[in-house]
Amino acid sequence: QVQLVESGGGSVEVGGSLRLSCAASGPTAMTTYMAWFRRAPGKEREGVAAIDVNGDEYYADSAQGRFTISKDNAANTLSLQMNDLKPEDTAMFYCAADPRGFTTYDAFLGPQGYTYWGQGTQVTVSS
Repeated sequence: QVQLVESGGGSVEVGGSLRLSCAASGPTAMTTYMAWFRRAPGKEREGVAAIDVNGDEYYADSAQGRFTISKDNAANTLSLQMNDLKPEDTAMFYCAADPRGFTTYDAFLGPQGYTYWGQGTQVTVSS
């Protein structure tokens, strides 16, 4: 049974930074591909960043240059370093994982491709 537990959310001012973590438990083969998603109030869930089995990273345009995804394979922990946060980054952030790979860049950031999900951690950015 795979479980994903996010932490690290909070409230920050514009321009601030946060580091999110996602601790994965269960068979490591089930969490080979991992990603961060977010859902802002009134909006659909969207992909933020993903990482594949080779350590290649995939970013949404909104995250490129400000966010960095990383994975500690030994600890089976996924992280998201977020810098220069903006009010539009306010959202519930979710960790997701899947054992399968994807064939396109967009697929890595599509929620429909991921089987396992955490409960989320709230990020609020105030101006």
